Amino acid sequence: MTNEHTNRLKWIGAALVLLAVGVGGGFWWARSSMSPVRTAAVPPPTAASERKILYWQDPMHPGQRFDKPGKSPYMDMDLEPVYADETGASTGVRIDPNVVQNLGIRLGKVERATWPARLKAVGSVAFDERLLELVQARVEGYVTRLYVKAPLEHVRRGQPLADIVAPQWIEAEEEYLALLDAHSESAQALRDAARQRLTVLGIPDTTVRLVETSRKTSGTTTVSAPIDGVVTELGVREGAAFMPGAVLFRVNGFATVWVNAEIPEAKVSMSPVGSKVLASAVAWPGATFAGQVIDVLPQVDPETRTLTARVSLANAGGKLAPGMFVSLEILGPAGEPQLVVPSEAVIVTGERNVVIVADDGGSFRPVNVTTGAEQGGRTEILSGLAEGQSIVVSGQFLIDSEANLRAATERLGAESTEPAAHAEHQP
Repeated sequence: MTNEHTNRLKWIGAALVLLAVGVGGGFWWARSSMSPVRTAAVPPPTAASERKILYWQDPMHPGQRFDKPGKSPYMDMDLEPVYADETGASTGVRIDPNVVQNLGIRLGKVERATWPARLKAVGSVAFDERLLELVQARVEGYVTRLYVKAPLEHVRRGQPLADIVAPQWIEAEEEYLALLDAHSESAQALRDAARQRLTVLGIPDTTVRLVETSRKTSGTTTVSAPIDGVVTELGVREGAAFMPGAVLFRVNGFATVWVNAEIPEAKVSMSPVGSKVLASAVAWPGATFAGQVIDVLPQVDPETRTLTARVSLANAGGKLAPGMFVSLEILGPAGEPQLVVPSEAVIVTGERNVVIVADDGGSFRPVNVTTGAEQGGRTEILSGLAEGQSIVVSGQFLIDSEANLRAATERLGAESTEPAAHAEHQP
């Protein structure tokens, strides 16, 4: 019994030794098999510290660069470093040249150009007050016949307006007629004084010449239109008497008209006096009227914060009438040369303006830009680009979407590896 008990104890001891060896070997094998994965997922700190960081960026907005790490101003995520040895896949996309051709992607250049500032405005037509002529009575009298009986009638220069009778005119004409045939020196001086009196009293030159040729006076004097235009005011009626200083007729010329345009206070510098103007009216499709800014009235509307620019337009054929609305394009002075790109190359998202830059080797990257004025299918670039850079003119929406999608995918992939790496360190 003693030998049998001793043998049993030996077998139990051997089994315990084998079990301990097996457990230890299994634990060593598991640790050795897991260590390569952890080594591959987490690079040595010395390798990362030796790489040169160029800048930091938000993967969703790769065009904006930052000098130091921190939070993205666009969304709640940390900025990521961009190293000098990276190919730049996170800042753009690389497309095979054959695919570029198949997608119909067109390229353009960032150019530097100078153009005059163009300002669009709307205004209403008014009479040119510089062409206003008054037919005024300097003596008392009355109207015997009225040729123009309604306002806003068109008249020609020299066209009869009214026949009037003025006793003072008749007296002055008779005095001048009595001195016409005098030959003495004193009589000639009196004759010149009588002739001057006719002018001061306002007798028309045609009436004076008629007295000199016919050698007789007429009781009735015909008043004629001084210019071509429109009778805007009719101050007398047939048979009515008038007093000295009364306005008989007001005639406005029609060769040019004024347009009063409201200019925003912030853009007054784009419409200085002397700027050329091109105008168009709905009433005359296809017709263009040329003119210039003749004055900017020194008064600001407190409600609309606008100033009135007075524009003089040539009115050939009298097509423009007071009260019409016209569209104006004011050509201001040319400024300094600015960087410009085709307007179709600018992607406007509402939050930013993006231009796709084409780098060497078929690489494309979106760049945030600050835009200025737009005209003639071109847009000013105030910042973000340099002269001579190649940009995408058509198909840029596909490239911008691909760049954002790739950046988002890389970001999600990087976030998904963080829990796995953290789990490797858990027991």
